[in-house]
Amino acid sequence: MADLPGLEGPPAAAPFNFKQAISQMVQRGGSDLHLKVGRPPTVRVNGDLLSLPMLPVRPEELKHLAEQIMTPRQVKEFAEKKEADFAIGVPGVGRFRTNIYQQRGTLAFALRAIPYEVHNIRELHLPEVLETIALKPRGLVLVTGITGSGKSTALAAMVNHINRHRRVNIITIEDPIEFLHRDAMANIAQREVGSDTLSFASALRHVLRQDPDVILLGEIRDSDTLDTALKAADTGHLVFSTLHTTDATQSISRILSFYPPHQQAEIRALLSTALAAIVSLRLVPRSDGRGRVPGCEVLINTAAVAENIRTIEASLTIPDLIAEGSVSYKMQTFDQSLMTWYKSGVISYESAMHYATNPNEFALRAAGVTGTSDRTFSDPEEEVQNPQGLMRDVLP
Repeated sequence: MADLPGLEGPPAAAPFNFKQAISQMVQRGGSDLHLKVGRPPTVRVNGDLLSLPMLPVRPEELKHLAEQIMTPRQVKEFAEKKEADFAIGVPGVGRFRTNIYQQRGTLAFALRAIPYEVHNIRELHLPEVLETIALKPRGLVLVTGITGSGKSTALAAMVNHINRHRRVNIITIEDPIEFLHRDAMANIAQREVGSDTLSFASALRHVLRQDPDVILLGEIRDSDTLDTALKAADTGHLVFSTLHTTDATQSISRILSFYPPHQQAEIRALLSTALAAIVSLRLVPRSDGRGRVPGCEVLINTAAVAENIRTIEASLTIPDLIAEGSVSYKMQTFDQSLMTWYKSGVISYESAMHYATNPNEFALRAAGVTGTSDRTFSDPEEEVQNPQGLMRDVLP
C-alpha cells in the first residue's frame, strides 16, 4: 500500500487498539469516535465529548490504522485532497462512516456509527406523518438539519418504509453508502461514489435511464444536483435528499439561492409543483439523561404553501402556514414538536427553551398565556390525539 503523507516509520511496538476503542464507543451508546495525535480516543455520547480511559494516540499508530482500513484508491484520494470519506465494517462491532484528514501535519479520524439494522419511523419516535410522506407517488422530499441531527437515519427509515410497502425500483447515490438495505417488496440498488460510479454528476446524468421510481441523493451539493432532483421530481419520480439547513424556510431560501435573479420566477414555479415535503430535525437531550429525542418540523406542500413559494413579490410565511396546517395536514413547527415533548415530561423546560425557534413565545405558551388568534402552537388535547406520533412508552 502506498505511504500516507506526513508520517514515516514502522508501527509502534504496542499498537493502538482500534477495535477496543470503537467497541467502547458502541457500548457507551456513542455516535462518533475522534482519533487525534496526542489525545486519548474521544467519543460523543448524547452530544457531549468524553475521553476514553486509554493512552494518547501516537502518529505512527494512526498511520498504521490508515494502512489497515484504506484501499489503494482511498490512499490516492487522500494524497491528492488531504481528506477522504468512506465506510468500513468492523466484524462483531458495526459499520462506521469514516473521514480521515490531516491536522498540523498528522492524521486524524472522525468515525460515525451506523446501525446494522435500519429502524422504522415509529421506533425513532419521528412523527407518523413521515410514513405518509414516504408513500407519496412523486415529488421532492428534503430532510434537513445540522450535522449530527439524524438526517441519514430518518432518510433510511423512510426508504425502509417504502421497501416494506411498495413494489418499486429504488436507486440511491451516496458518498459513502451508510445504511445497507435488503430488498423486501422493493428492488433497491445502492451506488457509492468512487466505487460504483465516478462522481455524483456522472451518476445523475444516467439515473433517469435506470427505470427508477424512487431516487435518493445523499446530499444536494450544487446546482447540477438540484436541477436533476427538481426535474426528476417534476416528471413523476419520488426524490429524497438532504440539505444542511435548520428549518423549512431556510431550506427554500437555500434552494432559491442556487440560481441567479433572472431565473428566480422559473425556479419558484418549478419548486412549487415539484416539492412534496421538508422535514427538519434537531436532537434534544432527554431530561433523564438517557439519550436524545427528535424535535421535528414538518412542512407539507399544500396549495397555500405552493402559492407562497410561487409568488415572487411575497415574503415566505412558511411557519404560519405550518402552524395553520397542523390539524388538517399533520404539519408541525419545531416549537409545537418541542411543546409535545415538554408536556410529556420527556425534555426539560431549559432544553425546550434552548432549542425553540421562538423562545419568548414558547415561554408564554408553556405558562398558559396565549392570544385568541395565536396559531403558533396547537393544543394536542384539543386538536388531535398524539400529534407528534409518539409511542406511549417514549424511548425506554
